[in-house]
Amino acid sequence: MSNRTVRPPGSTIDKDLDKLGFVEEATGHLSRSLIALGFAVLFIVMSASTAALIFFDSPHWFLLTAALALGGYMALNIGANDVANNVGPAVGARVMTMTSALVLAALCESAGALLAGGEVVTTISTRIVDVGGFSEQADFPIAMLAALVAAALWINIATVLGAPVSTTHAVVGGVVGAAMMSAGSSVVSWGTVGAIAASWVVSPLLGGLVAAALLALVKTFIIYRTDKIGAAKRWLPVMFGMMAGTFALYLVVVGLSRSFGFEPREVIAIVAGVSVGTYLISRRMIARAATGLENRNQSLRRLFRIPLIAAAAVLSFAHGANDVANAVGPVAAIFSAFDGEGRPVVLDANLFPVLVVGALGISLGLLLFGPRLVRMVGERITRLNPIRAYCVALATGATVLLASGLGLPVSSTHIAVGAVFGVGFYREWFMNRARKRRFCEVWPLAIGLPALQRREPADMRRRKLVRRAHVLTIVSAWGVTVPASAMLAALVFMLFSVVR
Repeated sequence: MSNRTVRPPGSTIDKDLDKLGFVEEATGHLSRSLIALGFAVLFIVMSASTAALIFFDSPHWFLLTAALALGGYMALNIGANDVANNVGPAVGARVMTMTSALVLAALCESAGALLAGGEVVTTISTRIVDVGGFSEQADFPIAMLAALVAAALWINIATVLGAPVSTTHAVVGGVVGAAMMSAGSSVVSWGTVGAIAASWVVSPLLGGLVAAALLALVKTFIIYRTDKIGAAKRWLPVMFGMMAGTFALYLVVVGLSRSFGFEPREVIAIVAGVSVGTYLISRRMIARAATGLENRNQSLRRLFRIPLIAAAAVLSFAHGANDVANAVGPVAAIFSAFDGEGRPVVLDANLFPVLVVGALGISLGLLLFGPRLVRMVGERITRLNPIRAYCVALATGATVLLASGLGLPVSSTHIAVGAVFGVGFYREWFMNRARKRRFCEVWPLAIGLPALQRREPADMRRRKLVRRAHVLTIVSAWGVTVPASAMLAALVFMLFSVVR
């Protein structure tokens, strides 16, 4: 809040003091921006210094150091751009403050990246491009480095412009563009690329459908019941238990499968225990929170605050598990190419330290630079309350977890914005249907005529809950990301080839 005193028009000295007040405010804003930028630069320098110390004796120490530094830079950009997917709905619904939402997202992002990020990292680093197809083996790490540079630059530009583009699109486009420039199209695994591209089309549609279906179920079983509070006390614990069970299933089968071998009976027992335990705990919590609430929709919104926070945490974990690959997938590929002696090594031996850099970079990026796009997703596309925001967050998290389990690097931006659109379009359809019913039945009866089927007035057709201008802006940013990052990666690879 500004501390500048507003003075009535008067002497010249008063006007000059007012101008100095504006300058002071602008300087403070600039200082905060420079502090955030300073922390980001410090993180990149620390990442590079760590790699330089570890690989000092390697003949490829400079390449490995540059790779980890660029991976840190990429992770910062992902955190700055993709944080909107995780906590935008909760902030837009005014359930969480910006600070608390960013801290929650940072913690869950790191957990998801470290516990469950390996499968998608493997897809990005080893399954898109055939390493053996490069005529010169030294071209492969250079191509991965060019992909990192191009993707990071493109995401940086998009973040500055306020466009929530897909980091997955940027990384995959960068890898394909650099590989084609280096070794031709035959080196690209087009089957894998096709599966990834298909998931980009299906995932936002699936996220939108799941979010709309969740909202329809909530309206049917809770909102439109005579006893709203009683219905919420009955069904919210069930939804909590199902959400926790799904998350536990993913964590056991995918996240912890590399470290622990679970038998099917153990998986069933763990999932059932988590689901039942969550149901019992949440039933008591919701019953206590519902005490004294009036039987109206505003009370339901208060009851949905805790489920929304839990869904945002699940979504942040899912985002960390999937999108950390966008930051460190090419880095892991470069690290797997050489060990300290310059010999090829196995990917898993170098995966954990790379995941640590990715997790820290994403968390730091969202803490330093994320709030702007949080407001874009949470407030400017369609109006969200805690109930609608819960549907958006849970649908996005479930869809991203499903894709992560399949090893598909989907766009969490696609899915999150698709879920927001799904909720908005469902509300448009539902409210327009209600308006048509009232217009065709109530108005004719009011003047003594039978109900007629009539076209709705033009002013009703113009009322839209989803703001189409933002749809066009975001979809345009998505469409241009893959070719732009691919061409930029090809150009960067050419520059690297000339310099080396």
